[in-house]
Amino acid sequence: MLVAKSNYIRKLIIESKEADLTRINLSNIPGGPEMFEKAAKFCYGVNFEITVHNVAALRCAAEFLQMTDKYCENNLAGRTEDFLSQVALSSLSGAVVVLKSCEALLPLAEDLLIVQRCIDVATAKACYEANFPCRTPPNWWTEELSIIDIEFFSRIIAAMKKRGAKALTIASALITYTERSLRDLVRDHSAGNGTKSLDAQSTNSQVRYQQRELLESIVSLMPSEKAAFPINFLCCLLRSAIFLKASTSCKNELEKRVSAILEHVTADDLLVLSFTYDGERLFDLESVRKIISGFVEKEKSMAVFSGSGDFRESCSCSPAMHRVAKTVGTYLGEIATSGDLSISKFNGIANLVPKGSRKVDDDLYRAIDIYLKAHPNLDEIEREKICSSMDPLKLSYEARVHASQNKRLPVQIVLHALYYDQLKLRSGLDNDRSTPDAAATRNQLQADVSLIKENEALRSELTRMKLYISDMQKGNNQAGTGSSSKSGTSGHKKHTFFSSMSKTFGKLNPFKHGSKDTSNIDDDVAAMDRTKPRRRRFSIS
Repeated sequence: MLVAKSNYIRKLIIESKEADLTRINLSNIPGGPEMFEKAAKFCYGVNFEITVHNVAALRCAAEFLQMTDKYCENNLAGRTEDFLSQVALSSLSGAVVVLKSCEALLPLAEDLLIVQRCIDVATAKACYEANFPCRTPPNWWTEELSIIDIEFFSRIIAAMKKRGAKALTIASALITYTERSLRDLVRDHSAGNGTKSLDAQSTNSQVRYQQRELLESIVSLMPSEKAAFPINFLCCLLRSAIFLKASTSCKNELEKRVSAILEHVTADDLLVLSFTYDGERLFDLESVRKIISGFVEKEKSMAVFSGSGDFRESCSCSPAMHRVAKTVGTYLGEIATSGDLSISKFNGIANLVPKGSRKVDDDLYRAIDIYLKAHPNLDEIEREKICSSMDPLKLSYEARVHASQNKRLPVQIVLHALYYDQLKLRSGLDNDRSTPDAAATRNQLQADVSLIKENEALRSELTRMKLYISDMQKGNNQAGTGSSSKSGTSGHKKHTFFSSMSKTFGKLNPFKHGSKDTSNIDDDVAAMDRTKPRRRRFSIS
């Protein structure tokens, strides 16, 4: 019976040169020995079950054995075709299971059009279920599609796009597929779960390569609509791309998508792609920098095309930019404790956001204070650098009070905070309702800080000279010769020194042009103490 129904076996026997053929090599039969056993049962009339799991393999085995209706009526090929069309391909689940079984039957399953028929049925059923769900949960069909290989899945997604499927429908299928196929990479690792498994996988280059190929394929299938995916999902994908060292085009695409909806991003979302899976180290912050920079450039472009007079001001004042500025400040506060974060990287991210977009700099001040506390060995210059991204004049009253008592801040920032409150007290303005002109106040602060530094230098010089003169007087007294004349000379020089120092301080006197001009007091005292030759020479000149 087997020879009667299988033309392949019949030809092997006829073409064999052995007189008594006892063994035939059928090692290449699709589906292996199990499928040959079922084919033999079919030939001898033994009952066996055809299911969605084995129908594709039986169809390929029948084609391999040439068990078609051409050689015998009601042959195995016809029976499997009837089951495919009437049972297996009548539902989405059946079509997906058959398609899954075809992964081990290529290229014969492709040549017999089994794969294409399954893709057509799955596409049509998925689109219908997406528009008119008949089961719960409504996205059950995405779970069905997630079991197949990425190549077949890509063909289904492409076919759904041709049928006009919505972007959210495509996004739903991609999210489910990603969460199933890259489970260890895209799930939340904030509690350290799955870290060991990731470390073990990282040593297997083959696993890493397969995951990278899969991730890049998923990103290439994304619909063009930037807002089709949840922001947390995009951040998880980007972190996976960085971890797997995906191609530049893959990372750029994900960065653009995150940047497009950055106004809806939270600091926690940015933290997802900033730290390694174990939460111990910072990733390269280049992606975060590109995301923020891309958003700022987009806002500037929108301001230009809107016809605003000053696009910088329009960009900085947009509600979206305000939200992003606050998010960036909070984000910097979260990563400030990391030992891998340098001052240049901190300022590089902080300065990406226009300063005008921050109504108050409290979040940025908090981040700077955390950074200074986590890095206590910074010198004065380094502390001034880290504070350069903050405007002390835009701190709230509570933040200014804290800054004025903060010993970690450089002296200049503390003086700014103190002086700002003094100006507001003088002007009689309410601390939280009115603000003096920022530019004028800033210029005045710079001038006052410079004046304070000059006064400190002069005070130090004066103290040094006093000590020097005191030492000279002690030496003269110990010598005991010419005490009266030397003391007079010493007094004369001492008086001349203080007169010259008084003149110098007089130039720095802020009341010089007011009603109380004291710049000439020392001159008068010096004139009263001069000798006649001095007075006579002065009168001649």
